[in-house]
Amino acid sequence: MRRKRLSEEAYIEGILEGNKVILSRAITLVESTLREDNELGAAVLEQLLPYTGKSLRLGITGVPGVGKSTFIEALGRCITSEGSKLAVLAIDPSSQRSGGSILGDKTRMESLAHDSLAYIRPTATGDALGGVAHKTREAMLLCEAAGYEVIFVETVGVGQSEVAVKGMVDFFLLLMLAGAGDELQGIKKGIMEMADAIAITKVDGDNRLQAKKARATYENALHLFPLGASGWNPKVLTCSSQEQEGIHEIWQLILAHKEHMLQRGLWKKNRQQQNVEWMHKSITQLLRVHFYENETLRDQLREKEKVVEQGQALPLKTARELVKGYFDQMG
Repeated sequence: MRRKRLSEEAYIEGILEGNKVILSRAITLVESTLREDNELGAAVLEQLLPYTGKSLRLGITGVPGVGKSTFIEALGRCITSEGSKLAVLAIDPSSQRSGGSILGDKTRMESLAHDSLAYIRPTATGDALGGVAHKTREAMLLCEAAGYEVIFVETVGVGQSEVAVKGMVDFFLLLMLAGAGDELQGIKKGIMEMADAIAITKVDGDNRLQAKKARATYENALHLFPLGASGWNPKVLTCSSQEQEGIHEIWQLILAHKEHMLQRGLWKKNRQQQNVEWMHKSITQLLRVHFYENETLRDQLREKEKVVEQGQALPLKTARELVKGYFDQMG
């Protein structure tokens, strides 16, 4: 049975008070595909907008087996130990067909989940391109309005998700392993170019020598890339989440990057560009949803799918015909 919606005022008041239960319900509201929920969610966000934008937004991605959850928990505890409130938006892999989601992040970050200054929100990816939930930005704004000063956005690491997350955060951290054969194997050049820093994880015990070699490899690779417009030179650090080594240094580097961007007037400019990009992505998504929800076109689409499937029509030509029909119908 679906929980009853709260009033617009109840959502706003609860979030501004930092009520985690109401924050969770508000995120569920903006993630909903129901039109009534979308309208109420938009109204809530509109009222909360003046209370947003004050957090440090950190994107975290990494190769499989890198220990993302353990790292996030270690860095998160480092941040909350300083008295800052942290929200973790963990993008969860979900079935494209069923829409089901594992949603197991709270069990993977048990210590952080019990921290009163931390809030963990697993988000099912659904049909979002590249594994990044469409509503991650809205969830981020709600967390900011609830007083969270640092926000982590964890990606599932499936390619295009990194690009999407880079476009909504202030700092993009790439986690890598040492001693995994070819150090650059499986990492696309584009993802390394996006990174503001690389952290080599699991640097403990017999792994220290391998980590030292891996660090040199990554540093050499980063030197091949041209320096970005911000003038920030990406760093490579090593850490052990289990032993809490190097975690504080990574946090200090993130803060140094923020200071670097603020001094050059780029912090605000970056956020402004991201807002414009968000608008354009929203237009694309709304048009896509509106097209596929059009009842008149739905039967035509099924027929065209059969023709294209049998190789009797060119997919691009068929797509153009359908889009033309859509716009003709719109008048």
